[in-house]
Amino acid sequence: MGTRLEGKRAIVTGAGSGIGRASARRFAQEGASVFIADWSEEGLEQTRKLIEADGGKVFARRVDAGKESDVIALVDEAVAKLGGLDVVYANAGISGGSHLISETSVEQFQEILRVNLIGPFLAIKYTAPHLAKQGRGSIICTASVAGLRFGAGPVAYSASKAGVINLVQIAANQLRGTGVRVNAICPGLIETGMTKPIFDYARATNKTHKVGQLNPLLRAGQPEEIANAALFLASDEASYVNGQFLAVDGGLTSSMPVVQPKS
Repeated sequence: MGTRLEGKRAIVTGAGSGIGRASARRFAQEGASVFIADWSEEGLEQTRKLIEADGGKVFARRVDAGKESDVIALVDEAVAKLGGLDVVYANAGISGGSHLISETSVEQFQEILRVNLIGPFLAIKYTAPHLAKQGRGSIICTASVAGLRFGAGPVAYSASKAGVINLVQIAANQLRGTGVRVNAICPGLIETGMTKPIFDYARATNKTHKVGQLNPLLRAGQPEEIANAALFLASDEASYVNGQFLAVDGGLTSSMPVVQPKS
């Protein structure tokens, strides 16, 4: 157990698996009291048990991160039970849809934007006043390398993550003078439930050596590697980091090579 977040109070959405689970555990291991949220009750319970087994303090609530009433209820309960807020990690997100605009339905596009972009918007809108009131705080949003350039994700997902990057920059400036920092993390290829089909296919076809081959480290990342970046941004060590998007991608975006989809 560490002390980098000693005494801090944090919300982590999308904490039922993957990056959210790894980050919530990491925050708790470093001394934070954590309020975890996810759509999956089963995932939440598993994360809660892991944090408690580590000796951490944790509360949980099932939440639709893209639904305003759910986010308001989450923030109200978290503030009441934690006694305030210091860190907010708006990590919840979904993938899906096609790489081709012509094959992407309006319904798919709207649902992905609802969760991936409106979700962080709601998180910022309803937590920033609590952080600003105390004159400090860190808000982190999960974006993606897919939001930086073409070639790393489906149409709607990529557009939603580009929106998150812009949203973070706007929020950081609109919160000027409050002491509240707002930043984004742009993960590369990370082994999570969202990317499970890629890894399952690679293992089934004996092609695991090709996973992540486009980045200079020649490998995929693990959720814990994103959690470590989130920990830095959440901590006072990042006190002068604001309005930024941090790519944690093995170096992929240093050149952003693209494999064109087959037509």
